[in-house]
Amino acid sequence: MLKRERQSFILRQVNLHNKVLSSDLSQEMQVSEDTIRRDLNELSDDGKIIKVHGGALSKSFHLSIRSSNVYSLDEKKTIAHKASQLIKDGMFVLTTGGTTIIELAKALPPELSATFITVSLPVAYEYIHHPNIEVIFIGDKISKSAQISIGGEAISKIRQIKADLCFLGTNAIDVTSGITDSDWDVVQVKKAMIETSEKVVSLAISEKLNTVQRIKICEVNDIDVLVTELDNHCDLLEPYQKAGIHIL
Repeated sequence: MLKRERQSFILRQVNLHNKVLSSDLSQEMQVSEDTIRRDLNELSDDGKIIKVHGGALSKSFHLSIRSSNVYSLDEKKTIAHKASQLIKDGMFVLTTGGTTIIELAKALPPELSATFITVSLPVAYEYIHHPNIEVIFIGDKISKSAQISIGGEAISKIRQIKADLCFLGTNAIDVTSGITDSDWDVVQVKKAMIETSEKVVSLAISEKLNTVQRIKICEVNDIDVLVTELDNHCDLLEPYQKAGIHIL
């Protein structure tokens, strides 16, 4: 694989999953970790990614939360519009973090009256600008890469809530492997949110369908609704429909 092809692949993976590990990229492309490190250094020097120990973070995710430089922004806006229709007045709604959840926060109708609970600082910032919703921020240690609260105290507080809806910003989803992520602490927070919610909604751009990360969050049939930017009759979604998931 040529350097240009490698770096294009790396950039797509970083923007798709927000975070990548050098070891995973090395295995996927069958090149040495030294080669990956050089590629990451070049991409970082060009201002395309944020280089961190052992991998890289998406620059679009870590820019200002009002930035328009977000990967697949139009698709995420479509998902947000669809997902917002699931929320009714009086609901208690749990949300994770991520750029799709931020778009959901921006898409909430101004007349909506509900309670939103989040572990995400950027998402909480969006919620507080809404005229009629109550906002509860669950604090603890902050993950710099995911920009959410993590740790035992956050998980304990989440488990005290009985939410009507949980919106999951989804890193990877696959019919066989379920919903997965690459960050252990983030996975534990999402597990707690799923356990305490009556209905769970996965928000995922279509590029994340049929992809797998290292750490399992839940089985695919633990999700009640899958929201993508695709038409719900798209062939790519058929396996998820057969698994009993409602598609929006």
